[in-house]
Amino acid sequence: MAIILLDRFVALVGAARRALTGQGGGSAVVRVAALASLAVLVATAVPVVLVLRTPERLAPVALDPPPEPAMPETTEHGTPGAEARPATSTRPTPSQSTSAAAPTTAPPPTTDGPARTTAAAPVPLRADFAIADSALLSYGAAVTIGNPGPAGAPDWKLVITLPRESLDVTGVTGARASRDGATWTFVPDGPAGQVPGRGSVRVTFRVAGAPISATPTACTIDGAACAGLPD
Repeated sequence: MAIILLDRFVALVGAARRALTGQGGGSAVVRVAALASLAVLVATAVPVVLVLRTPERLAPVALDPPPEPAMPETTEHGTPGAEARPATSTRPTPSQSTSAAAPTTAPPPTTDGPARTTAAAPVPLRADFAIADSALLSYGAAVTIGNPGPAGAPDWKLVITLPRESLDVTGVTGARASRDGATWTFVPDGPAGQVPGRGSVRVTFRVAGAPISATPTACTIDGAACAGLPD
C-alpha cells in the first residue's frame, strides 16, 4: 500500500511540474486542478505513511477476557466435596475443673481467750413485808417483790412462816399459794406474776388471826430474807 501511494505521488508530482512549467500544453484550469489534486493526495498520503511507518504508536483496542470456567470447591486436603473437620478443643483436666468449681471459703475467725457471754447475770430479787390493815381478829398483809436487775424474772418463790398451823391465809392476789403446816409458799400466777426488769410485783393476802400474835416469824424470797418483818 505504501509503494502504490508513493508511485501515485511521484506521478502526480511529475504531472504537476509539467503543468506548472507549461510542458504539457494545458490551460491554466488544468494546472489549478492538478495542483489541487496534488494537495489532496499529499494530505492523504502523509498520515497513511506515518501510520504505516509507526504502527506501534496506535493504541490497541482493549478486549474483555473470556470468563474462566467454574472450578469445584476443594477442602484443605484438595478432595472435592469433603466436609471440613471441626476444630478440636482441649478439655480441662479433673484437677483444673475441681479447682475452678470449688469456692474459696475464708477460715473461721479465731478468738483469744474464753468466749464472753452476752447475757447479763441474774440479779437476786428482794421482798418487803408490810401489814396493810389490821382488825380485831385478822389483818391484811402485802409483800412487794422488787427486781433491781435489767432482765425480767419469770420464776420466783416467796415463803412465809406463821407462828401456828391453825392460822389460815385467804384472799391471795398476785400469786398462787400452797400450804405445808404453818409454812405458806407463793409462786407466780402465770405470765402476770413475772417481775419485770427494774420493776416489781405485789402479793397480798389476809391472815385469820390477831396482828399481835399472828404476824409471820420468817419470810424469804428465793432463799433471801424479806425486809419489814416486825420484831
